[in-house]
Amino acid sequence: MIGNPSAEAFVMAVLLTLLAAVTLAIARQRNMFGVVILSSIYSFLMASLMIVLDAVDVAMTEASVGAGISTVILLATLYLTGSMEYPQRRSVAIPLFVSIVVGAALVWGTIGLPAFGISDAPIHQHVAPTYIDFSRKHDMPPNIVTAVLADFRGFDTLGEVTVVFTAGIGVLLLLQGGWRLGGSRPDDDTEGDDEI
Repeated sequence: MIGNPSAEAFVMAVLLTLLAAVTLAIARQRNMFGVVILSSIYSFLMASLMIVLDAVDVAMTEASVGAGISTVILLATLYLTGSMEYPQRRSVAIPLFVSIVVGAALVWGTIGLPAFGISDAPIHQHVAPTYIDFSRKHDMPPNIVTAVLADFRGFDTLGEVTVVFTAGIGVLLLLQGGWRLGGSRPDDDTEGDDEI
């Protein structure tokens, strides 16, 4: 997206540094409200990183779902459950060790991948040329990304939307169950007044 490669690398380095700082802040935070706000900032930074990588569709999804809907749902959950985390009784050494090992394995796994952005990578030799050729023949989609998402991978996109919709319905059902376990819902008081 940025014309100068060195400027693009600098912006990516800044965004990745901010992502690491926010991640450490989330891990150290004990107030759940602060965790939700920092998570929203993390999603916003990740969306910005996706824009720098020219993945605008992923950035829009991350901004709307990660920084938007998820923040609202988590704030509603905090309203029902409270905002302070109880101190942990167990040591965090084993989970920290597992996280470091998994992170190191992921970094090690990326060493054998082709360089970022090269045109002769294996992924560009399989279906990508077919998508590009067929996109030129379509008149309706305004660009190749829309043609791929809406035409060639339409069922896949429909499946992703269905997963997000199902997750949203599940969260709403869980929040409704929290009201029931609490003994009353916000509109119970008004119903009782009508009966009197």
